[in-house]
Amino acid sequence: MLDSLARIGRGGMDAVERLGRALLLLVGILGGAASLLVRPQLLIAQIHNIGVRSVLIVAVSGLFVGMVLGFQGYYVLSRFGVEESLGLMVAGSLMRELGPVVTALLVAGRAGSALTAEIGLMRATEQISGLEMMAVDPVRRLLTPRFFGGLIAMPLLAAIFSAVGVMGGALVGVGLLGLDDGAFWGQMQAGIDPYQDLQNGVVKSVVFGALVTWIALFQGFDALPTADGVSRATTRAVVHSALAVLGLDFVLTALMVGD
Repeated sequence: MLDSLARIGRGGMDAVERLGRALLLLVGILGGAASLLVRPQLLIAQIHNIGVRSVLIVAVSGLFVGMVLGFQGYYVLSRFGVEESLGLMVAGSLMRELGPVVTALLVAGRAGSALTAEIGLMRATEQISGLEMMAVDPVRRLLTPRFFGGLIAMPLLAAIFSAVGVMGGALVGVGLLGLDDGAFWGQMQAGIDPYQDLQNGVVKSVVFGALVTWIALFQGFDALPTADGVSRATTRAVVHSALAVLGLDFVLTALMVGD
């Protein structure tokens, strides 16, 4: 019994210690934001690496998610005779929830894992130690551009996901199921609040971008300098990012609905 309590206590203390190191790392990353004004090319390169290289998987996923929403929504709404509201349902679901959340999960799996593996490999091959020996701050040189690159890229990717998803819903609803084109787009334009709905989606995508990138960078920076350590860190980055996004989505949704 005492051994079990001791293990639980040690696990809790280790988790608190890791959280503290992650928070200190985040403070260091944010403290280096001014350095990006001197070398904006570092930020641009990371926006390309995280954002542009994720466009294809985000767009394709958005298309199929929108098409599935079109099928499912049409048959649900047709039971109540309001299938003309399909456009409103598809756009609202994508902008408020599915766009930011699914995009964050996709970015965590593609770009987040790559960031963790990249930084972890630098740790394992002592490149980070080499920067420190040359009096170069590895946090500002390596992590800050990647953090803000993910922060900027995530809302743009979420917007692409939602836009392509709406097109997929229109393709199914109008093109395959014969819904009136004017009714689809008219209901969507009349029911979507350009401030409330778009604001909720943008806020979520920005928060998720910061969260996913922070977790990925910390796991890579804190990884053991071995092949197994980098592998475990990459797995933890994806799992922790997914759980954090889903949990924080509930909190943000509760706060936004309450407002």
